[in-house]
Amino acid sequence: MVIGFFKKLFNVRDRNEQAKFTGISTAEKRQQTKSKAPVPAIEVTQHQAVESQLDLSALFYSLLFANQQTTTTGIANNLERSVMHNIELALSSPQSIAENILKLPSKILELDKKLADDSIETQELIQLIEQDPLLCVEVLKLCNSPAFKRADNDVSSIQQALVQVGRQQLRQFITASLARELIDIKPIYFRRFGAEIWRHSMQVAFLASELASPEQRDSAFLVGLLHDVGKIAIFKMLVDAFYQAEPGEQPNSILFKQVMTTKSLTLSALLARCWQLPLHFETPLTLLANTNIKPTDGMTLLIWKANIISECSMLQQVDKLPQPALAVLLAQVECSEEDFIVLHQKLIQF
Repeated sequence: MVIGFFKKLFNVRDRNEQAKFTGISTAEKRQQTKSKAPVPAIEVTQHQAVESQLDLSALFYSLLFANQQTTTTGIANNLERSVMHNIELALSSPQSIAENILKLPSKILELDKKLADDSIETQELIQLIEQDPLLCVEVLKLCNSPAFKRADNDVSSIQQALVQVGRQQLRQFITASLARELIDIKPIYFRRFGAEIWRHSMQVAFLASELASPEQRDSAFLVGLLHDVGKIAIFKMLVDAFYQAEPGEQPNSILFKQVMTTKSLTLSALLARCWQLPLHFETPLTLLANTNIKPTDGMTLLIWKANIISECSMLQQVDKLPQPALAVLLAQVECSEEDFIVLHQKLIQF
């Protein structure tokens, strides 16, 4: 299913789609086909699946944390212990985080609801968007980005964007632009984190939207954008703690990365509840927090697959994902390495 989708999405043709004369008869071809042993599929046990995903998340955190240390330890330092304590407090009182550390822009759901209303005239919709000049700038940036640009000439107005990308795509761009306000990493040292986590969130939103059925695409896009808000909240706690840490202390222990992996997903779900998001947003985030099993719920499975593919792609780009690990992870999301290469070329444009 996933493989077929990727071929359709990126216009990938099977090699045997067009017949070419090779000088070999049909009977000989059949005989050759019979003699070829089928390539066995990789079988992944439940234990391997859990371990591979935890390893992937730990590697992904190493990518997000732009420190120069090459060694990791199993013991948390004072900085990490302080943040882990704050994480536990956040899980017991998520409303405080939602109100003081990571506030969801109030315009997201309000504007998204209006954009979904087909009864609103196009000109009224354009005027509504143009009331926020900064939002217009961000939307036009997305329209003209390599991942989404559809024409040689740049899109220079919201009206032109509406014609070129369509109402549904423009709705997703606006949602993405508003959601980006959540990521406000000011210290220069940590700006890479903000850029990488936003890139990852956009990739997951894009993949989930494209994998979803037409009626689920907009919801899948927003859930994909918000699935990692727990990471952002925890990282903001880390930034605050960093100023009080001992010189040279970095978030580098295996324990801390594992805590970030498991706790951030739980925090994402709790924040969705505090923001009073509709249940069809909160439920997938809650189910994703159970990292020990592969999801079976439709929306949750979309986000789960999109997340793994995006993390693999970003790590592959910097040559930090061993080939055996990649093979196991791709087997879990039912994606061949050949299709992943095609997809990877698309994702690096984000």
